[in-house]
Amino acid sequence: MTKPIYDKLAGRYEKAFAPFERRFFSRWRQEAISHLPAGARLLEVGAGTGSNFSFYPQSKFAVACEISGRMLEIAAQKKTKNAVNINLVQTDAEALPFAANSFDAAFAVLVFCSIKEPRKAFAELQRVVVNGGRIILLEHVRPPGLLGFAFDGLSILTKALIEDHFDRRTAKLAEETGMKIIEVKQKAFGIVNLIVCEVSEV
Repeated sequence: MTKPIYDKLAGRYEKAFAPFERRFFSRWRQEAISHLPAGARLLEVGAGTGSNFSFYPQSKFAVACEISGRMLEIAAQKKTKNAVNINLVQTDAEALPFAANSFDAAFAVLVFCSIKEPRKAFAELQRVVVNGGRIILLEHVRPPGLLGFAFDGLSILTKALIEDHFDRRTAKLAEETGMKIIEVKQKAFGIVNLIVCEVSEV
């Protein structure tokens, strides 16, 4: 369970992403997380350096998991500033160490682009989130139209360099694993999708 590329990127991640955060991504994070229920047992998959912590709703308890130990070290410094009690767990999204039905809702931001086998991760989310529970995703995806072909080419490079898939069709993958897609909001010409899912019985 190692992701050495993200340990290496951890120290530079926030600085590199800061211009996007200021212009639009912080707002999109807040919008995505607003779809989560209050007072719930909440799971964040791929918490990174804790960029979402300030937007967490009040919850019964919250768990933020992340595969990179170095990113979790940075996230740990942020959780102390948030009123919400957030428990940090280092784990792989494809093998979550939680019992079935442990959570009422879950979310991920810019995570499924870098998971090696996303179907396994979606299956795990359906296992640990209760039937009817919400799963919210904010992901960069393969956009429609001609732009999509450009992203197919770009993905060859990003997969080799940073294990990031720019050609993922994340909503389709979620639906194929049995999730009910409630809504997909396209942003930035469809490059980013806000995907609202619901766990349904198989």
